[in-house]
Amino acid sequence: MTVIKAERTAEADQVTAAATAAVEEVEGEIRAFVRRDLSVFRRRQQETGEAAVENVNSVIERVSGASVVEIERVMGELAQVRDMLRNEGQRVQREISGYASLSQAAMTSMKIIGDSLVQWKSQSPLPAARKD
Repeated sequence: MTVIKAERTAEADQVTAAATAAVEEVEGEIRAFVRRDLSVFRRRQQETGEAAVENVNSVIERVSGASVVEIERVMGELAQVRDMLRNEGQRVQREISGYASLSQAAMTSMKIIGDSLVQWKSQSPLPAARKD
């Protein structure tokens, strides 16, 4: 009986070793499968995150794009108004300068006319009153 136990122990060890090897092989395949599956899932998650960021960016660009266009249009109109006001300011300044020159010339002319009248009155005697 001792011999039979020894044979069974060796057979049991071989069966156990074979079963252990089979279990380890299956576990290795399961680990490899899980790693592949998780890497795909992680990649999808990253891609989904990147896609979400791209989606948010495109929404922001669409929303802000209209605002930017409107702001640029208003800035263009304001630049035109600024140029028009600058030109009108220069025109008004020229008009005021012309008016000041004209006013000065009129005052000088009035002074000359006034002085001439004073000289004319002082040089010509008044005619005497007639007795009829």
